[in-house]
Parts: sequence; structure tokens; C-alpha cells
Amino acid sequence: MQRLDLTLDAVMNIALDDALIETAENVDDHPEVLRFWEPEDPIVVIGRSSPLSTEVNHEFCRDNQITVVRRVSGGQSIVAGPGCLMYALLLDMRLRPELRSLDQAHRIVIEAMQEAISSLGVETQMQGTCDLTFNGRKFSGNAVRCRRNWMLYHGTVLCDFDLDLIENCLGTPIRQPEYRQQRSHADFVSRIPVSTRAVADALAQQWQATDRFEAVPIELAESLKQEKYLTEEWLAKVP
Repeated sequence: MQRLDLTLDAVMNIALDDALIETAENVDDHPEVLRFWEPEDPIVVIGRSSPLSTEVNHEFCRDNQITVVRRVSGGQSIVAGPGCLMYALLLDMRLRPELRSLDQAHRIVIEAMQEAISSLGVETQMQGTCDLTFNGRKFSGNAVRCRRNWMLYHGTVLCDFDLDLIENCLGTPIRQPEYRQQRSHADFVSRIPVSTRAVADALAQQWQATDRFEAVPIELAESLKQEKYLTEEWLAKVP
């Protein structure tokens, strides 16, 4: 597996994850990739089928110039920014056929994350479909995008992150895991007492992502940004 540390502008960050899986599907012998990025400014990322009208506090985001973008994978809306590590695993399902079962995929990836974070002295729990919790509160949400041969498994790890942003930027999600027990964002979300760099290095060691990934599909990401992610049609799409 190869490692990519690359933070771009807010929308390009989302477009690049999409470009990575699109490229892998169309390039022979594409390597598996573990990508890390950390937003320089707050950003709201909504799921592929998330209702834009109810999951986002548009007034707060507009007043504070916070970008809202829809990602290619499912799941609930999230807020990221400085202190939030964003990761993406590009996995070849021909090499890992067990990933074709989503239950297995969640278990494999989340257990790897738990082992990596445990090596930093932080013990976590997997709850819901694919959340990671610390002392019963969520610090990592994850989502999946599958193509014929490749899987994009990506998510968040909250470290030194301003948790107030979540309460301010997001409405109450329509779908909630049972373990949330109707808790507010403030009572439900937490962070772990380690740095984003330490988590990234631990995850890279866990996945043996030693070589540097060089073939970054920047041109495709830019095209996707302009033709898809910046369009009102994509942002406001109705499930």
C-alpha cells in the first residue's frame, strides 16, 4: 500500500477521493492507497443522500463562510476542520474479496483503526454500523463507496478539534444509531487525546503504507470539482 499526504482546497479534497477510485477502476495495476488530509478551515461534508435542507444550519455556515459540499459516499453529514484527521483507504477487492461483504468491510477497517489507535494508548469501541467511540461518545464516522473492483473507505478522526462547530453547523440527523439515544451533538461527540499526525502515522504503520503515492489524479479531481461538486444540481440533489 502507498501513502498520500495531501490537503487541497475544501472542494478539491472531496473531489480527489472520488478521482482516486475512478482512476483505480480504469488503470491496470493501480496500487492501494492510504490518503490523509486535514482541512485548513471548517467544512461541512454531507452524505451522498443526506437531505441538505435539514442536516445543515445554512445560516451559520453562510455567516461564517463555511463551505458545504456533498461527498460521493453515503452516511450522515459531518463537520471537519483543523484538528480533524480525514483519511481515505483505496482498497482492491480483487485482492481482498472479503470486502465485498459490507459487514466484513466495516469490521476489517474499523478493527484496524482500533488497533492503530490502541498503539497510542487510547482504547476505543466500535458502535453503530461503523462508528468509533471513546468513553461512549463518537469521535470517528466512516463511509463507503464501492465500484466493481475497488472500494473507497473513508472517514474522520476528531483530535484537537473545536467540537462546538458540530452543534453550530449541523441540524439533528434524521437517522440516528440506537446507541446515540437521542443525545445532542454536544453530548454525543468527543475527541481523542492524541494528535492528528500521531494517528496518521499509526494508521500508516497498521496498513503498511510505506511507499509514497505519486500518481495523484489532480486533473480528474479538478474536472470533477468543476463539473460535479461545485454544481447546485449535485449539492441540492434529492435522494
